[in-house]
Amino acid sequence: MPKESIRVAVVQAGSVLFDTERTLQKAADLTRDAARQRAELVVFPEAFVGGYPKGLDFGARVGSRTSEGREQFRAYYDQALTIPGDGCAALGAIARQHAVYLVTGVIERDGGTLYCTVLFFAPDGTLAGKHRKLVPTAAERLIWGQGDGSTLTVLNTPLGRIGAAICWENYMPLLRMAMYSKGVELYCAPTVDDRDTWLPTVRHIACEGRCFVLSACQYLKRSDCPEMYDGRDAHFADVLIRGGSCIIGPLGDVLAGPDFSGECILAADLDLREITRAKFDLDVVGHYARPDVFQLVVNEQSATTVSCKHSG
Repeated sequence: MPKESIRVAVVQAGSVLFDTERTLQKAADLTRDAARQRAELVVFPEAFVGGYPKGLDFGARVGSRTSEGREQFRAYYDQALTIPGDGCAALGAIARQHAVYLVTGVIERDGGTLYCTVLFFAPDGTLAGKHRKLVPTAAERLIWGQGDGSTLTVLNTPLGRIGAAICWENYMPLLRMAMYSKGVELYCAPTVDDRDTWLPTVRHIACEGRCFVLSACQYLKRSDCPEMYDGRDAHFADVLIRGGSCIIGPLGDVLAGPDFSGECILAADLDLREITRAKFDLDVVGHYARPDVFQLVVNEQSATTVSCKHSG
């Protein structure tokens, strides 16, 4: 029988920028703290492992790049995770040690390209799935590549169906529709969007998809960044990313947060039967859909640049 109620937690914290080893230790400590609050699912923010380098331009201007910017990218690249790899194994060990489902944003290294990725770990420590951000936003496109439809992951677990959309992917209505079609129940929204517009966004998604939304945002202070970090210009206040993490119910009720006070863990008990109660009058891929008028086609094939065929 599926569980009727579960306890979840979203972690609001910042990376140790340009230091993945210390960030992984921080992830271990925060997961331990969430598990002590009896959380069965723990969600970390976007780019938590690998870092979100807010304010950096990597020496890029239209038509020019600098050698200093290239070196900065190299340093950022070196802190990214390979999958599989040691950092990925460390996250799996954290999930296994505390017997939780762990969902976390990472910067993934694949060949010469970085991706903004979410990794899903099962309580036994296995990597259960991943999702790569489809469209990096604005200057993020300078440092991150695009994901494809092969990682529109929704996992069927004893806690419910878990999926994730990263930051401004949540503004992509067709992506949301694809997630709803997969029956997502625990919709994870790792982000660094700390604006006042974020709360109404995730409340709308919860209402639209009749799902629980678990949004984890980073909290990052300029004073916590390393000396070599030059994203310290006067445009930014001391708080670079101010949080706003929250947990939302399937009728749009705010169950926890938003919190802008600093690093914290927000936890909530979820009655999964609320999903069915909410779908009584709205199921956007079921009784409230009009497939005779609207249809969405999703390409879930991996988009490879080179495909080699060998003749017999």
